[in-house]
Amino acid sequence: MATFSKLTLSGSTDGRPIKVAATATPGTTIHTASTAATTYDEVWLYAQNTDTTDRKLTIEFGGTSSPDDLIEYTVKAENGLYLIVPGLVLKGNATALVIRAFAATANVVTISGYVNRITA
Repeated sequence: MATFSKLTLSGSTDGRPIKVAATATPGTTIHTASTAATTYDEVWLYAQNTDTTDRKLTIEFGGTSSPDDLIEYTVKAENGLYLIVPGLVLKGNATALVIRAFAATANVVTISGYVNRITA
């Protein structure tokens, strides 16, 4: 029977928002998935922009080498949280897949969220 565990993002300190410092690839580490092939991470990410100008955010979902790994979103200025990754799943891999983020301007966009870890 599968088990479910709700986890903080591995790039977070005690569940607090992660400040996106990177402005290019590879981005700031948000979460590192499992190395067990029988483990799945259902990822929920929210972004907030504390700047006075809208800022482009790029999520590198599991990789950095393919445009297919990129999720791009313009985060509105000073307007609360936006759902960026709505429960997409990463399967455990011998080489752990990593979610990273970079923004047009450093240190104005933060990422919050959680992972539902599912193990078989």
